[in-house]
Order: sequence, then C-alpha cells, then structure tokens
Amino acid sequence: MIVVFDALCPLCSRNDRFILERDRARHFRLASVQSEAGRALYRRFALDADDPETMLVVDGDRLHRDSDAVLAIARALGAPWRAAAAALRLVPRRLRDAAYRWVARNRFRLFGRHDTCWLPPPGYRDRLL
Repeated sequence: MIVVFDALCPLCSRNDRFILERDRARHFRLASVQSEAGRALYRRFALDADDPETMLVVDGDRLHRDSDAVLAIARALGAPWRAAAAALRLVPRRLRDAAYRWVARNRFRLFGRHDTCWLPPPGYRDRLL
C-alpha cells in the first residue's frame, strides 16, 4: 500500500511517522505529493497534485481517500487499530468525510506548515518512494 501525503503538513508527517512505527509487517510505502511518485499517483486518479486536499492510500488499482484512507490504514495496521476502524465504519461516510475534509482544509491553520518537505527518520527512508 502506498500513502500519498503532503510533506509540508505537520499533521500529515505525524500520521506518517505513526504508520511507520506501527507497520511491523512493512505493508506501507510513503510518497509525498511533492515528489514525482506522489504527483504521478495523483494524476493517475485524476486529482490535482497542486491542491492536495486529501491523503491517498493506493492499494494496487484501488484508491482510498478522505476518511476511507484513514480506515484503510487502520485496518492494515492490525490490532487494536483494526477494531477502531470497524467502529468508525459505523459512522456514515458522509459525516466521516465532512469531518476529514474540514481538518484537511484547515490543517495549516491548525497545525502550522513545514518550511521544507518532511523526511522520515533514517531507519525508515527505504520506505519513501
């Protein structure tokens, strides 16, 4: 699975670090939307890489975005995150996505902005595309 994230966003970087530290099976690879790999994935799914309004999770030919991306990550991380994902799936997608999109639109105001693209710690750099 590939997680495409905004490397200028501190919330997104914390999320990626969270994933890397818990992904014992090494299911995930990361690509920033600022990288050529990330931009190519945005284009592949007809999304605007210059206005990244969502994190993407690409699983083969399947795309997860918005709250479904968060749930796909939680399911793949296993217990206890899989249980949390199952509980959140009970919330209608319309409501989950509305909350996700509000945070995404306001992420720089709420969490600030990195001056340069975030890179994972050296032990995880092989997971970056």
